[in-house]
Amino acid sequence: MNEEEQMASHKWHAIECNNLAWGLSGNSSRTAEEDAQMLAAAHASAFHWAIAGTGVHVARAQMIVAHVNALLGYGQVALVAAHECRETLAAEDVPDWEAAFIEAIHAHAHHAAGEMDFFVATHAKAVELGAAIVGEEDRKVFDATFAGIPKP
Repeated sequence: MNEEEQMASHKWHAIECNNLAWGLSGNSSRTAEEDAQMLAAAHASAFHWAIAGTGVHVARAQMIVAHVNALLGYGQVALVAAHECRETLAAEDVPDWEAAFIEAIHAHAHHAAGEMDFFVATHAKAVELGAAIVGEEDRKVFDATFAGIPKP
């Protein structure tokens, strides 16, 4: 396999793992096996994007890493990934839905880490940004994910 084929393979795996992790994260009745698969897929996506993606791809991969780790109660890991995502994407002109997701996932990470003051403030910002999402489909996707995040 030449270098171009390797990069294409990494990109394909990054996308597939990302989609698998997001898909499993939306299932509130996951089995322990599915939890393990979701966690592995999120981290695998980040691994593959680190090789074949841009800084934005890597930051977006950290979003699913943060989300999955928060769902599973791994608060400190979730916070590290959420901070990395936010710091990188803060310098980008992200769409409204992505700005809302960044705050929602960050809020969830704070909750999982037991940082309730930060959780409440970040959750409020996510509510505000979520309400400002213009696209109907984008808002539906955000709302479905946000519904799985604890409320203050």
